[in-house]
Amino acid sequence: MPQLISVVLVLGLAFLAFSPICFCGKTAGGYLYPQFYDRSCPKAREIVNSIVAKAVAKEARMAASLLRLHFHDCFVKGCDASILLDSTGSIISEKGSNPNRNSARGFEVIDEIKSALEKECPKTVSCADIMALSARDSTVLTGGPSWEVPLGRRDSRSASLSGSNNNIPAPNNTFQTILTKFKLQGLNVVDLVALSGSHTIGNARCTSFRQRLYNQSGNGKPDYSLQQSLAAQLRNRCPRSGGDQNLFFLDFASPKKFDNSYFKNILASKGLLNSDQVLLTKNEASMELVKKYAESNELFFEQFSKSMVKMGNISPLTGSRGEIRKSCRKINS
Repeated sequence: MPQLISVVLVLGLAFLAFSPICFCGKTAGGYLYPQFYDRSCPKAREIVNSIVAKAVAKEARMAASLLRLHFHDCFVKGCDASILLDSTGSIISEKGSNPNRNSARGFEVIDEIKSALEKECPKTVSCADIMALSARDSTVLTGGPSWEVPLGRRDSRSASLSGSNNNIPAPNNTFQTILTKFKLQGLNVVDLVALSGSHTIGNARCTSFRQRLYNQSGNGKPDYSLQQSLAAQLRNRCPRSGGDQNLFFLDFASPKKFDNSYFKNILASKGLLNSDQVLLTKNEASMELVKKYAESNELFFEQFSKSMVKMGNISPLTGSRGEIRKSCRKINS
């Protein structure tokens, strides 16, 4: 009999060892898992994908905007769609924060998705999940990796302007400050470098890197870690004053293609933002990762997918916490 029990135990452990790993995120209120809407709204993913595809076909830049929206949401009170709330009597919107003002965009696309989902399955799919799916679909549509998106987030009933101003890494932050902001969200240096790779698509405004061209350290001198012929080129459209909103590709090599050329640019001293270039110059672990991802697109894609799932698991509201908003711009009355 004891022999039989030990055989059963061994077989049981072997079964567990070879079981597929659940792509789930354990949160304080329960699990997020990819099949969350399979019964309640089976067409949810299809609806999100078709509207994102239409928006990106109309304007390629929208892919980066939707990816960034998810990032800026998750770094403030978790992935709870707080960034989508407009200001009302009781709510001060995160849209007016320094990282988001004149910069965060894609809200109309989220509205269109929400409207379509409310017709298909009312009061079911959260705005937070719409953003997580939109970020994945935007990555895939521009040639990047795909991943299963754990679902089941609910929407917050509040926003945090101070959280938005303080928690989101800024282009001119030091490497240590950026890393600290990632660590506060439970992310590490690997996540930091991989997720920075999303700058392979999209644009940056002149105001977000001007100091590198004219006055990097407050001594009236440019940042010499930026390749000087590129700096000269940038000065043409990013003057000392004025032109704040002028747009520049973050990855001039393949601006609309999600690939690892962002890391190759950094190795060539052609990272546009200070926060891009410091990945190479200010930390050894980070420098090694930049080199790895510049060498292998496959390695970058693999880690980017993992880090996006990890970021999407930051403090979501689950169970009975939060709500499923009818409109992503306002809390339910």
